[in-house]
Amino acid sequence: MATAPVGPAASPPPAELRAVPMVALNYGVRRRLGLYLNPRAAGAAADWTALAEALGCDYLEIRRLEALPDPTAALLEDWQGRCPGGATVGRLLDLLAELGRHDVLLDLTDSVEEDCKKYLRRKREQADQPLQVPAVDSSVPKTSELMGITTRDDPYGNGTEMFDAFICYCQKDLQFVQEMIRELEQTEFKLKLCVFDRDVLPGTCVWSISGELIERRCRRMVVVISDDYLESDECDFQTKFALSLSPGARLKRLIPVKCKTMKNEFPSILRFITICDYTNPCTKKWFWTRLAKSLLLP
Repeated sequence: MATAPVGPAASPPPAELRAVPMVALNYGVRRRLGLYLNPRAAGAAADWTALAEALGCDYLEIRRLEALPDPTAALLEDWQGRCPGGATVGRLLDLLAELGRHDVLLDLTDSVEEDCKKYLRRKREQADQPLQVPAVDSSVPKTSELMGITTRDDPYGNGTEMFDAFICYCQKDLQFVQEMIRELEQTEFKLKLCVFDRDVLPGTCVWSISGELIERRCRRMVVVISDDYLESDECDFQTKFALSLSPGARLKRLIPVKCKTMKNEFPSILRFITICDYTNPCTKKWFWTRLAKSLLLP
C-alpha cells in the first residue's frame, strides 16, 4: 500500500506520556484523526482500514465499522473496550509511524501531548485530594417506606406479610393483647394478628405504616377499648382511618372490644357498632369464640 510522502519527522512524545491510556484523547484530536484516516481513495496513504488490521480486526469487524459515519472514532472505541490495558497513546503513535502516516503525527503530536498532560494533571489532583472513605453500599437505604415493614416481609418487595386482623391498642392494654394472641393464634382458630409491638419493624413513620397495614394487609381491625385508649392519638387515627374505609361498618371491617371497666363514656364514633365485651361476666365464656368467628368471616 502506498504511503504518504515522508516529511519532517515529528518528535516523539516524552516517555511518561506513551503509557497514557487512550481515554486521555479528547474529541478534538479524535475528530482530526478521522479527517486524515476516514477518506478511502485508491493509491492514497494508509487509511483507517490499515489501522484496523494493525489492531487485529478481522474482515467482518472492518465491514461493520465501514457502515458507520466515523469509522476511525468507532475503531478507537472498540480498541479501548477490547484491550483496556494495551490501548495506549504510545501504541497508537507507533502504529501510525509504522503505517507511514508521518503527516498525521506531525500535525497531531502536539495536541496529543497536551491531552495527555491534562489527563495526568487531573490524575495527580485527584490523588492529592483528602482521603475519603467511600460510602458503604449497605449503609444507603434502598427499601421504600412501605416495603419491608413487618418481620416476615421480603425486604425487596417480592412478598408482603398478610394478616387476619390489625389490633389497635394502647401500651397500657398490652397485657390484654397478649392474652388475645394466646386465645386466637395459639388455639384451634389459628388466626394471624398484626400486633404493632411484635410484628412491625422500627424505623418508619407510624402513620404511614398504620394506614398501609389497615387498608392493604389486614382484612379486619380489632379496637381494644379502655379509658387509656381514649387518650391515645395513635389509636384515634387508626380507628378513624379504618372507619373511613368502611362507612357505616357495612363491611364488618372494624370490631370494638371492651377490655376494661370504663370511667369515661364509650367512644361515640363506635356506639353504632356491636361490640365484644370482655368485662361482662355473663357473656365472658363466649367472648373469644364470638371474636374469632367474626375475624374468620370471609
